[in-house]
Amino acid sequence: MQFEDFRQSINNITPPTNSSVYLLAMWYDAHGDWDKAHQMVDHLDDSIACWVHAYLHRKEGDTGNADYWYRRADKKSPAVSLQQEWENIVKALL
Repeated sequence: MQFEDFRQSINNITPPTNSSVYLLAMWYDAHGDWDKAHQMVDHLDDSIACWVHAYLHRKEGDTGNADYWYRRADKKSPAVSLQQEWENIVKALL
């Protein structure tokens, strides 16, 4: 799947099939369901899940918690907009 296809899928009622849990979390976030997105990665411990988790807490406005998850993901809190970070994460996952 290409980035534009994924972005367009946000207009659908259901997420794209065969997406990783990380992409599903990003889809639910963009689809307006932050809680569902968070539930998808909250229990995962790998670096990709930590990156998505960090983004979600940054979006929530909880920078302290976001910074914790960025450290766990071995990343720095980005100096880009939330939209740009969302795109960066999705592109990296595709």
